[in-house]
Amino acid sequence: MQLQKDAVRSYWDAAPCGTADVADREERERDREIERIRYQREPFIEQFARFDDARNKRLLEVGVGAGTDHLRFARAGAVCTGVDLSAVSVENARRRLSVEGLASDLRVADAETLPFPDDSFDLVYSWGVIHHTPDTLRAAREILRVLRPGGRFCVMVYNRRSLVAVQAWLVYAALRGTPWRSFADVLAHHVESPGTKAYTAPEASALFDGAATKRVDSVVTPYDLRVGRRRFLPSWTSRTVPRRLGWFHVVSGTK
Repeated sequence: MQLQKDAVRSYWDAAPCGTADVADREERERDREIERIRYQREPFIEQFARFDDARNKRLLEVGVGAGTDHLRFARAGAVCTGVDLSAVSVENARRRLSVEGLASDLRVADAETLPFPDDSFDLVYSWGVIHHTPDTLRAAREILRVLRPGGRFCVMVYNRRSLVAVQAWLVYAALRGTPWRSFADVLAHHVESPGTKAYTAPEASALFDGAATKRVDSVVTPYDLRVGRRRFLPSWTSRTVPRRLGWFHVVSGTK
């Protein structure tokens, strides 16, 4: 398990989430472009993150990545704390906050063993992160542990029964003459960092058993409608795809 975590850390150290498309830009331009691309491709983040509702609340983001959502929470006036397994990601997020005169308690830490007491935060947010750690269930339990009673969590994990999963299976299994490979196996070996997992909607919900309230919203993304590395079908086409086939499951609720 430690070897897998080391591999995951190395992957995201090499290319913090959200930076791959802008690696050749000057720093300030790169920061602007990271933010523009993120909310152009995933405009629904605002609906789920509810940045403006976080003012004066104690926020923990598990997996800050390039720091874009973390920056939005800080701008909105949240009392921010963030962790990431990748030291490169943490330093990048810290730099971006500093440029705008904002602050956060940012730490290199493991999502499976969060370094905080029980009931520490009003809001715990994690967007596309805990499916990369070997013991995702443990990471989900940690999120609930550090959340105060009545506090809100919002966590996105990948959907195993999505168009992205079908695309990956076609490319890495069917077209390579190994159609017996499962979606789970293909995702673990060919999508993002080693060991990437994805869940059905009931499985995603079960990660947060014990929450006082919870719901799962499935979201069709541009990645479901991709026809190349940086080529996507028009945004209106997402309305023709059943939501249950979307790449993202967003699990949200209260403790």
